[in-house]
Amino acid sequence: MEYNVLIGGEAGQGMKTLTSVFSQMIHKRGFYLFTLADYMSRVRGGHNFFQLRFSDDKLYSHCEKLDVIIALNQETCDLHLGRLKEDGVVLADTNVKSNDSRLVTIKAKELATEVGNVRTMSTVLLGALLKLFGLDEEYLEEIFSHKFNEKITNQNLESYQRGQSLVEQKFKTSKGNKAERLLINGNQAIALGALAANMKFYSAYPMTPATSIMSYLVTKAEEAKIIVEQAEDEIAAINMAIGAASVGVRAMTGTSGGGFSLMVEGLGLAGIAEIPLVIALVQRPGPATGLPTRTEQADLKFAINASQGEFGRIVISLNSPEDAFYQTTRAFNLAEKYQLPVILLSDQYLADATQTVNLFDLDKVAIERSIEDEPSSDYKRYALSETGISPRALPGYHSGVVINHDSDEHDEEGNITESAQVRNDMVNKRAMKFSLAKNDIQEPKVLGIENPQILLLGWGSTYSQLKDAVELLNENERRYGALVFGDIWPLPTKKFLDSYKTSEKIINVEQNSTAQLASLIKETTGKDIDLNILRYDGRPLSADEIIEKVLEVE
Repeated sequence: MEYNVLIGGEAGQGMKTLTSVFSQMIHKRGFYLFTLADYMSRVRGGHNFFQLRFSDDKLYSHCEKLDVIIALNQETCDLHLGRLKEDGVVLADTNVKSNDSRLVTIKAKELATEVGNVRTMSTVLLGALLKLFGLDEEYLEEIFSHKFNEKITNQNLESYQRGQSLVEQKFKTSKGNKAERLLINGNQAIALGALAANMKFYSAYPMTPATSIMSYLVTKAEEAKIIVEQAEDEIAAINMAIGAASVGVRAMTGTSGGGFSLMVEGLGLAGIAEIPLVIALVQRPGPATGLPTRTEQADLKFAINASQGEFGRIVISLNSPEDAFYQTTRAFNLAEKYQLPVILLSDQYLADATQTVNLFDLDKVAIERSIEDEPSSDYKRYALSETGISPRALPGYHSGVVINHDSDEHDEEGNITESAQVRNDMVNKRAMKFSLAKNDIQEPKVLGIENPQILLLGWGSTYSQLKDAVELLNENERRYGALVFGDIWPLPTKKFLDSYKTSEKIINVEQNSTAQLASLIKETTGKDIDLNILRYDGRPLSADEIIEKVLEVE
């Protein structure tokens, strides 16, 4: 069993509430769910829509073909009717017109007005939608009572009942499996991963699509005993986090591309001062303001090369909500172990898409603090060592121990210097520990068959679409595989080079216009990629689109 529903209209028409309630009811019934948000960067108006794909099997991404369209306005019907299956349904108020026989109109606005609250128009449509799938009001009162007061809850329940009476069941659904699972998006998973890693300080300035990391952490701040600081700008945000990290607090900041641009000098400070810091960079299309509420993967090279000078940093691209949780906890350990910044690369698609996942396993989470318990009497914060990693003590914890942090080049004790020899020693020291960090870098995930004839490449959130695409491609002839990079700097190369020898054709899949992963692979390994599938209009690639383009170029 699998169905795909689109709910569309203008901002302010109640789509978000309708989507939220429907999602919670589907989740509580034990179905797997994947929702996609597509919204304009304005408070009201503009075309917005949510897609909700649900099944009794686990889901990883969205798909194009639709079973039901809930059209809150004419534009939704006009734009998406071409994606509706032959046996699909468009459900709308009577103001939506079409000659298509699949359109079913009901007097949603009129009925909501009779109930006494025209805003419950979307709940009339919800009642009709659930009836199409043969689903009743189980959990509905519970969900509404958490959102509204008693009067509005009762109005919504009455509107729901009126909607249920207007249509007949069309689709069959299974019973679902009510095992305990989470319904979560990528930003919430990052926030929970940070809490599991014992993060105690988060600072940020609001910037779509990273803002919900901060807003979610705010709701947990008192319970988790953490500080969440909304800074005056991104320059302050990163410097606050650096200040907290410099005295031993696990600290993090988050932003999108424009905010990360402002953080660049602070990033360099963390690099030269060797301060562990975790940064969530949730990508959206640029340059400048770009498309604030859309998705893209165009900040890869920026994350790798940001800030003047040369210093090591680790860049991890996040594949899914589960991956976001576990990789965030790992990022804090890596940042402390190697005393450098770790950048978590996400994007709007992963940040906002909601997905059913298994409960996170806290037994897989290890908190590894790399701090000196008893520093020596001749302690030097930047002491040269065989590994490049200096002993890290914390200010104020040990009597007689002086700890200097400086943004200028410095000697082993942290004193400013212009010595050519010391400069060489410190640059080499920082490079040495970055080289050592390569030992902790994870190879890309393997999808499909090993040693495939056709190898697809991807990174970050394209994991979900590539997983679905490879599985569907292999239904007829098992010859496709994929490598999806999570750790992306330093770039792991072993699995790629092994596959390069055996694959007949390699196709790179990215959400940018310049094939940045392919370029990075060429720079690192000297190997050329045969073909690229690129999308950069701000909308996410789907498995259907990847399959179509793979078959075209193959």
